Amino acid sequence: MKKNTILYVLLIFLIAVNGFFLFNYIGKGNAKGPRESQQNKEFIIEELGFDASQIKQFRKKSKGHHKTMMQMSDDVRKLKDQLFGTLSNDIVSEATIDSISNLICEKEKEKEKEIFYHFKMIRDIANEEQREKFNNLLLDALRKDDRGNRPPPRDGIEGHRPPPPRPN
Repeated sequence: MKKNTILYVLLIFLIAVNGFFLFNYIGKGNAKGPRESQQNKEFIIEELGFDASQIKQFRKKSKGHHKTMMQMSDDVRKLKDQLFGTLSNDIVSEATIDSISNLICEKEKEKEKEIFYHFKMIRDIANEEQREKFNNLLLDALRKDDRGNRPPPRDGIEGHRPPPPRPN
């Protein structure tokens, strides 16, 4: 009887933990949803110290930016799925790979331009002092992104060797 009680308690515990993880990791979906977009907007408004008229302009002009960026990201994701879906094909033409890769590049180019013009709009709304703050925020964000894409320092750790050189 004692063995069964322990098993039942363990089973209930495992079900509860699994439910928690399913809710937190699957149920919430993508964290970069409208709420995160709103937090980013509020961060810019707060950091730059926008007044009421600047806030009104900012919200009006940036209304479609998030939706546009999400659509472009979805397009890129679909194109990448299409590209890597060809891995299972025995024969893949170079023209197909180039074509899909070029479409991905075009979408990424459109995304970068959308981001640029969105930042330009923010800068145009800002006064001179706020522009200086904005420039510093932007540079800090870009530097932070650069650090995030670099491999960790080697510091003499064994087992971390660079890849072999490519033959010519």
